[in-house]
Amino acid sequence: MRIVFDSKTGNVKRFVQKLGMVCDQIKPDLQIDEPFILITYTTGFGQVPQTTKEFLSHKGQLLQGVVSSGNMNWGKLYGHAADLISEQYDVPVLMKFELSGTNKDVARFKQEVDQIVYSNRQMDSA
Repeated sequence: MRIVFDSKTGNVKRFVQKLGMVCDQIKPDLQIDEPFILITYTTGFGQVPQTTKEFLSHKGQLLQGVVSSGNMNWGKLYGHAADLISEQYDVPVLMKFELSGTNKDVARFKQEVDQIVYSNRQMDSA
Protein backbone atom coordinates (compact mmCIF):
# COMPACT_ATOMS: atom_id res chain seq x y z
CA MET A 1 0.00 0.00 0.00
CA ARG A 2 1.36 3.37 -0.95
CA ILE A 3 1.74 5.93 1.85
CA VAL A 4 1.48 9.65 1.09
CA PHE A 5 2.10 12.32 3.70
CA ASP A 6 1.97 16.06 4.24
CA SER A 7 4.12 17.72 6.90
CA LYS A 8 4.59 21.34 7.91
CA THR A 9 6.43 21.49 11.24
CA GLY A 10 8.18 18.13 10.80
CA ASN A 11 6.03 16.06 13.18
CA VAL A 12 4.45 13.98 10.43
CA LYS A 13 7.80 13.61 8.66
CA ARG A 14 9.39 12.32 11.89
CA PHE A 15 6.48 9.87 12.26
CA VAL A 16 6.86 8.44 8.75
CA GLN A 17 10.63 8.12 9.22
CA LYS A 18 9.90 5.75 12.13
CA LEU A 19 7.76 3.51 9.90
CA GLY A 20 10.56 1.98 7.86
CA MET A 21 8.23 2.13 4.86
CA VAL A 22 8.48 3.94 1.55
CA CYS A 23 6.44 7.13 1.94
CA ASP A 24 5.94 9.94 -0.56
CA GLN A 25 5.65 13.55 0.56
CA ILE A 26 2.98 15.67 -1.09
CA LYS A 27 4.61 17.99 -3.60
CA PRO A 28 3.18 19.61 -6.73
CA ASP A 29 4.95 17.08 -8.98
CA LEU A 30 3.95 13.93 -7.05
CA GLN A 31 2.57 11.40 -9.52
CA ILE A 32 0.36 8.68 -8.10
CA ASP A 33 -2.11 6.38 -9.81
CA GLU A 34 -2.63 3.65 -7.22
CA PRO A 35 -4.54 3.39 -3.93
CA PHE A 36 -2.89 5.11 -0.99
CA ILE A 37 -3.17 5.94 2.68
CA LEU A 38 -2.79 9.58 3.65
CA ILE A 39 -1.00 10.87 6.74
CA THR A 40 -1.49 14.59 7.29
CA TYR A 41 -1.58 17.17 10.03
CA THR A 42 -4.29 19.40 11.40
CA THR A 43 -3.82 23.14 11.03
CA GLY A 44 -5.51 26.24 12.37
CA PHE A 45 -8.64 25.45 14.32
CA GLY A 46 -9.11 21.83 13.19
CA GLN A 47 -8.64 22.42 9.47
CA VAL A 48 -7.21 20.38 6.60
CA PRO A 49 -3.97 21.86 5.25
CA GLN A 50 -4.33 23.58 1.89
CA THR A 51 -1.60 21.40 0.31
CA THR A 52 -3.50 18.28 1.41
CA LYS A 53 -6.77 19.66 0.03
CA GLU A 54 -5.19 20.42 -3.33
CA PHE A 55 -3.62 16.97 -3.59
CA LEU A 56 -6.89 15.24 -2.69
CA SER A 57 -8.84 17.34 -5.19
CA HIS A 58 -6.89 15.48 -7.90
CA LYS A 59 -6.23 12.10 -6.28
CA GLY A 60 -8.92 11.67 -3.60
CA GLN A 61 -10.63 8.88 -5.55
CA LEU A 62 -7.62 6.67 -4.75
CA LEU A 63 -7.67 7.37 -1.01
CA GLN A 64 -8.11 4.25 1.16
CA GLY A 65 -7.79 5.70 4.67
CA VAL A 66 -6.55 8.75 6.55
CA VAL A 67 -4.36 9.41 9.58
CA SER A 68 -3.73 12.76 11.22
CA SER A 69 -1.30 14.17 13.71
CA GLY A 70 -2.46 16.70 16.23
CA ASN A 71 -2.09 18.02 19.72
CA MET A 72 -4.47 16.85 22.44
CA ASN A 73 -4.51 20.38 23.85
CA TRP A 74 -7.06 21.13 21.09
CA GLY A 75 -9.65 18.83 22.70
CA LYS A 76 -12.44 17.93 20.23
CA LEU A 77 -10.40 19.42 17.39
CA TYR A 78 -7.47 17.05 18.02
CA GLY A 79 -6.50 15.54 14.67
CA HIS A 80 -9.73 16.93 13.21
CA ALA A 81 -8.33 17.06 9.67
CA ALA A 82 -8.69 13.26 9.56
CA ASP A 83 -12.37 13.53 10.51
CA LEU A 84 -13.05 16.10 7.78
CA ILE A 85 -11.22 14.10 5.10
CA SER A 86 -12.94 10.89 6.20
CA GLU A 87 -16.33 12.50 5.85
CA GLN A 88 -15.61 14.13 2.50
CA TYR A 89 -14.02 11.08 0.84
CA ASP A 90 -15.93 8.34 2.67
CA VAL A 91 -12.80 6.58 3.98
CA PRO A 92 -11.97 5.41 7.50
CA VAL A 93 -9.94 7.38 10.00
CA LEU A 94 -7.30 4.77 10.73
CA MET A 95 -5.88 6.60 13.73
CA LYS A 96 -4.69 9.89 15.15
CA PHE A 97 -1.38 10.48 16.85
CA GLU A 98 -0.02 13.29 18.96
CA LEU A 99 2.90 15.34 17.64
CA SER A 100 5.35 12.86 16.01
CA GLY A 101 3.81 9.73 17.53
CA THR A 102 5.09 6.98 19.78
CA ASN A 103 6.39 3.50 19.05
CA LYS A 104 2.89 2.23 19.92
CA ASP A 105 1.46 4.57 17.28
CA VAL A 106 3.91 3.22 14.70
CA ALA A 107 2.89 -0.37 15.50
CA ARG A 108 -0.79 0.51 15.29
CA PHE A 109 -0.32 2.27 11.95
CA LYS A 110 1.38 -0.81 10.50
CA GLN A 111 -1.49 -3.00 11.74
CA GLU A 112 -4.04 -0.66 10.13
CA VAL A 113 -2.16 -0.74 6.81
CA ASP A 114 -1.92 -4.53 6.95
CA GLN A 115 -5.68 -4.73 7.54
CA ILE A 116 -6.46 -2.54 4.52
CA VAL A 117 -4.10 -4.55 2.32
CA TYR A 118 -5.71 -7.79 3.54
CA SER A 119 -9.23 -6.42 2.95
CA ASN A 120 -8.31 -5.27 -0.55
CA ARG A 121 -6.91 -8.72 -1.39
CA GLN A 122 -10.10 -10.37 -0.10
CA MET A 123 -12.21 -8.08 -2.30
CA ASP A 124 -9.98 -8.71 -5.33
CA SER A 125 -10.27 -12.49 -4.98
CA ALA A 126 -14.05 -12.44 -4.51
